[in-house]
Amino acid sequence: MSDQTTSDKSVAGTVYLIGAGPGDPDLLTVKAARLLSMADVVVYDRLVSDAVMDLVPEDSPLIYAGKASKNHSMPQPDINALLVSLSHEHQTVVRLKGGDPFIFGRGSEEAIHLAEHSVPFQIVPGISAASGCSAYLGVPLTHRGLATGVRYVTGHTQEEELDLDWENLADPDTTLVVYMGLANLGAISDRLVAAGLSADTPVAAVERGTTPQQRHCITTLKDAVGDVANAKLGPPCLIVIGKVAGIAGTLEWWQPGD
Repeated sequence: MSDQTTSDKSVAGTVYLIGAGPGDPDLLTVKAARLLSMADVVVYDRLVSDAVMDLVPEDSPLIYAGKASKNHSMPQPDINALLVSLSHEHQTVVRLKGGDPFIFGRGSEEAIHLAEHSVPFQIVPGISAASGCSAYLGVPLTHRGLATGVRYVTGHTQEEELDLDWENLADPDTTLVVYMGLANLGAISDRLVAAGLSADTPVAAVERGTTPQQRHCITTLKDAVGDVANAKLGPPCLIVIGKVAGIAGTLEWWQPGD
């Protein structure tokens, strides 16, 4: 599918579902930065950093469609409909999402809706929060002798209880990355320990990773709730559980301004 645009408004424009990465604008892909610079309109989420938004042309309209826990500025069906509508008004529609649009970003839902309405679209992957935040913290997601695999899960649910496969998640040789898990950190820790994971398993929690506001806490499953609370970490916060979190201090390299 070509990136070239045309002035023929009878033809639907293209919607670009772009991953903005975890926050540092230097982590944008070349394609993402190029499309941002030529955007006719941008629909953006809460987790897109101000530094990334500064790359949008000043004359391009910005539409906020962010979601926080129990506070959605725009319901998902309305976002889907908006993207279709904008595609008939503009040639280059940017749908900007934090991290990667296909990792807990609902990008696939929006792409399906666009496809059902015959709207051209492209997926522009972004550096995921898991990859970017862990790297800036000095936590490798896999490491020989410590972790042979990695799993991503969401710690947020609309149900009263997290419905996860705790026995399989409690694997000491697998790194577990929890998105949106701060509010349920106590329950997550308890369920993993109950499923057999050692209470001394290292845990790394990082708030606003890759940005100048990055803060973190290195702890263990048994102490995670208290230590994270004492550190006063807040959302957005990524949680990395596994032996790899124990070498964070050894590989710590990033400082604000680097």
